[in-house]
Amino acid sequence: MIKRIGILTGGGDAPGLNAVIRAVVLTAHNHYGWDVVGIREGFDGLISGVQLEALSPENVRDLLQRGGTVLGAVNRGNPLMRTIDLPDGTVEYVDVAEETVERIRELGLDAVIAAGGDGTMAIAQRLVNLGARIVGVPKTIDNDLNKTDVTFGFDTAILTATEALDKLQTTAESHHRVMVLEVMGRNAGWIALTAGVAGGADAILIPEIPFDIQVVCDKIESLRRDGRRYSLIVVAEGAAPIGGKPLYYIKGEGTSEGKLGGIGHMVGSMLAECTGVEVRVTVLGHLQRGGQPTPRDRWLATRFGSMAVHLVARQQWGKMVALQGNNLVAVPMSEAMQLKLVDTHGEMVETARDLGIVFG
Repeated sequence: MIKRIGILTGGGDAPGLNAVIRAVVLTAHNHYGWDVVGIREGFDGLISGVQLEALSPENVRDLLQRGGTVLGAVNRGNPLMRTIDLPDGTVEYVDVAEETVERIRELGLDAVIAAGGDGTMAIAQRLVNLGARIVGVPKTIDNDLNKTDVTFGFDTAILTATEALDKLQTTAESHHRVMVLEVMGRNAGWIALTAGVAGGADAILIPEIPFDIQVVCDKIESLRRDGRRYSLIVVAEGAAPIGGKPLYYIKGEGTSEGKLGGIGHMVGSMLAECTGVEVRVTVLGHLQRGGQPTPRDRWLATRFGSMAVHLVARQQWGKMVALQGNNLVAVPMSEAMQLKLVDTHGEMVETARDLGIVFG
């Protein structure tokens, strides 16, 4: 019988995580009469033995509109590659997955709900293979998890990016400038594409389509010949020129991914050189992760959290909640953690091209 479950938030934070926590607690308490505890700092909290936090309807009451996660998020807490500092100053990576599964049992947790992206789902799947009872909730502002039409946090991120484009448009028009906006999107260009179309961009550069900067320059020149003396360019952080590679300002090491950054400024410099027009670059960065979730993200996160509790009741271990059409379904984590990329010949890209937007 299930009496006590845990919930953790893995990877980076995203608007809507607190709404998931609230929905899990309320559904578990009201529908099943279960106790819920929060596992702080993601999987790292399980490994390092951080004290659990009792969650009740009373202490999650006001979480719905709050951004971030009250349980904390650590995107380097990977039990499959635990970092051990050796006396000689070097680092060793060890697999403590079995110890993590045993830790779940020691804590008296009958099941764990893990909210996260592809990395979190990969870890959870390995632990399930070792006997852990885990279900997943898809979370990433990049919207790049497979098997779900959308992830919570994405709607808030594109709202932030679209509002930035709206503001940049007015100052670009006033000063006759080219405005470059760099948004998140390591491997997938969903934020850049969606916000770019919604914000009236003239060019959108995404990881899935290596770009030729001359195509963008020609677009800017064409607009100026037609009498429009400003342009808006959206660049995903993982975009790269034809034959080039994404730019990193910090290289990855061990379990830590490299930090992307610099492509916006590189594109800005290239455009200034080829057009002779004044260019300004704005990097949104973590603004896209922060702030209150939109009503849509609150609603989606709430549905996901509640459904995850029902998956626990059905003992659907190794399954993740997913939105397909208007319906919630359970999909295998092993399939969900595959990257969902923008279809370069799909309807969304073709619509953007029909509007005159170039992709380099």
